[in-house]
Amino acid sequence: MGLSLEKFDGEWYNSLPCKGAVYDLLYAAMSGAEPAERIRAVTALGMSDDPRAVSPLMDLLSDADPEIRLSATTALSHLKSGRPVEDLIGRMRDRNEWTDTRKQAIVALSYIRSTGALRGLKEFVQDEDEDPALRSYTNSLLSSVGPW
Repeated sequence: MGLSLEKFDGEWYNSLPCKGAVYDLLYAAMSGAEPAERIRAVTALGMSDDPRAVSPLMDLLSDADPEIRLSATTALSHLKSGRPVEDLIGRMRDRNEWTDTRKQAIVALSYIRSTGALRGLKEFVQDEDEDPALRSYTNSLLSSVGPW
């Protein structure tokens, strides 16, 4: 691949070339490579501020590996794009998903702050069949967003 994802001055993603490496990162994230390498690539994509990363990260929300799904959810929260709102709502509502991934989907939606994201969060809080702890967590994030 020719691109090292090793630590550099405490933050390995700062050593990446700005926009040119996104395709190498996409390849590493999407390939069947070692999970740790995929997670590093997904994290770097989230830190890239590159809109080309959004669609592939959305695809990774349904990856077979739960750690990749968590990393993709976190990465999307950094990119703050409105495109993955429905997919993030799906992650948040998936009761078979890891609680950490569901929480990260809630965080991502609160960062995006689009009407659809906030509506999804509000509906989640009002769903009495959902986990009370997650509903409370969501409600606290919604109150920090302010009136919408």
